[in-house]
Amino acid sequence: MEVRWSPRAAEELSRIVEHVRIDSLETARQIAETVYQRAGALREFPYRGRTGRVQGTRELPLPPLPFVVVYRVLGAAIEIVHVIHGAQRWP
Repeated sequence: MEVRWSPRAAEELSRIVEHVRIDSLETARQIAETVYQRAGALREFPYRGRTGRVQGTRELPLPPLPFVVVYRVLGAAIEIVHVIHGAQRWP
């Protein structure tokens, strides 16, 4: 199964990493790596995340990070649609 990132989700992750990078380049790198690895693992286990707050989505919490990957299972692909902070009011 292919994992695809929407432009919006890629931009959200980029903003998170750039914000953290101001204080710590290493921490920013670790966050990016963790998010990409765990989102990529959806390839093998697409229903690993919980049912999403928006119909048709699923949410993958990323403990100990405070972020959640919001995604859709679309036939033969996983679409990452958002990367949000767990405390963020969404949708």
